[in-house]
Amino acid sequence: MKKYTIIVAGLILGMALTAQEKRLRVLFTGDIMGHDSQIASTLATGEPGYDYKPCFRYIRPYFQEADLVVGNLEVTLAGPPYKGYPHFSSPDELADALQWAGFDLLLTANNHALDREAAGLARTINQLDNRGLFHTGTFTGPEQRKRYYPLVLEKNGIRIALLNYTYGTNGLKVRPPFMINRIDTVLMRQDLQKAVTAGPDFIVVTMHWGDEYQINESHQQRKLASFLFRHGADAIIGSHPHVVQPIREDGNGHLVVYSMGNFISNQRERYRNGGIAVELELVKRADGTAIHSYNYLPVWVWKPVTKKGTVFTLVPAMMDPFSISEPEMSATDRGDMIRFLEDTRLRLGDVPMRSLH
Repeated sequence: MKKYTIIVAGLILGMALTAQEKRLRVLFTGDIMGHDSQIASTLATGEPGYDYKPCFRYIRPYFQEADLVVGNLEVTLAGPPYKGYPHFSSPDELADALQWAGFDLLLTANNHALDREAAGLARTINQLDNRGLFHTGTFTGPEQRKRYYPLVLEKNGIRIALLNYTYGTNGLKVRPPFMINRIDTVLMRQDLQKAVTAGPDFIVVTMHWGDEYQINESHQQRKLASFLFRHGADAIIGSHPHVVQPIREDGNGHLVVYSMGNFISNQRERYRNGGIAVELELVKRADGTAIHSYNYLPVWVWKPVTKKGTVFTLVPAMMDPFSISEPEMSATDRGDMIRFLEDTRLRLGDVPMRSLH
């Protein structure tokens, strides 16, 4: 089991490493969705209850190698009735499977955070807390936000601050005392100042932003990225467009991942039927902390039909499809996966793709 130090109001709980050079591998994924067909498929595995583990069996080994795995939870855990679009509420077993797969932290500030209103927001936070999963972006009240935001975690002797914001909540308004971080430059500047004061080694801002289904970032995304870098962000990780958008460096050691696309969903159109997991390797030396290297793992959503029904399974898109035997991947599916891989490579250009061991 991975172990972390959480920094609360400037208090360090735990022991830091003493090595001269410290390293931290942080992995980010795109949108974790929960459409109706996904919920139905978890009853087709033969296991009791809602079994999401088959979704992650092929990518779990890669996630287990990272020190910290972060994902955008774009559903609520609001309890029954379970429902997909447009008002998502997934079974609690989704959180169990995400934890089993290797996730440590889930981002909750996105346009579906209020799908089941305040009660759904509160229950989602409660379910994550019950499992010991870190989360940030939504809060039960001002005191919780003041105490735990920005979220600062320490692992391997490196302190990383994480911030999370969304462009909106599909027109739904949060009712006090509950809070959702919205994209607001005044608020984000204040939060970044607070993050800097906490003395982290590295600051990551995660943004739910951009235009849906657009394969290139917008002018507004570029403008916001520049703002965040000026005020202390070291890296920006984006979600929401449901397609992979470019990864760019700014020449000053900063990195922006505009959109990682869908992590898992039932969107089957070209560009939307997969996404990327982005891994940053941070290195801390006497002169500071910086991104030593980064890469991406392309993941494609496969929907094999078994005797018990359709099952959703994430597959590394560069994986040899003929190595999968239960069930065998069809020629049509192989073609779709290869096309997704080629599209992603074209979009990301020279960005290093993670190799399979």
